[in-house]
Amino acid sequence: MTKTPVIAVFDVGKTNKKLFFFDEQYKIVLERTARFDETVDEDGDPCEDLVNLTSWLKETLSEIIHLPEFEIKGINFSAYGASFVHLDEHGVPIGPLYNYLKPFPEDLKDKFYNQYGGEVKVSTETASPVLGNLNSGMQLYRLKYQKPEVYN
Repeated sequence: MTKTPVIAVFDVGKTNKKLFFFDEQYKIVLERTARFDETVDEDGDPCEDLVNLTSWLKETLSEIIHLPEFEIKGINFSAYGASFVHLDEHGVPIGPLYNYLKPFPEDLKDKFYNQYGGEVKVSTETASPVLGNLNSGMQLYRLKYQKPEVYN
């Protein structure tokens, strides 16, 4: 049997987690979707269930590499924006995958913008509007002051 050459794409969105196989004509020849309930971070705010997400990725990857009808030529990962996982020196997560919709503390927002010249100046110079945790840099700033054990 001739195997169909494909590129596997994991599209990890906030709501849906998807796997696509694209053939050489960029047609989708396989598609799978998963959804997971959110969990909460240490502050009680909703966040991604990193354990379920990691398990799904590993199990799905382990399964697809053995599909006899496909030859995987490459794998790509796409994930929703302003989100990242902090790892220790062994590659183990040391905190949750914080939700970018998590409220940003007003006191830290004021501290940051007062230190760097105000919202308009920072937004203009960085082309980054004031969007709290939708800005990955602001997430890091929050962690630096509120969760130094994760930041450091």
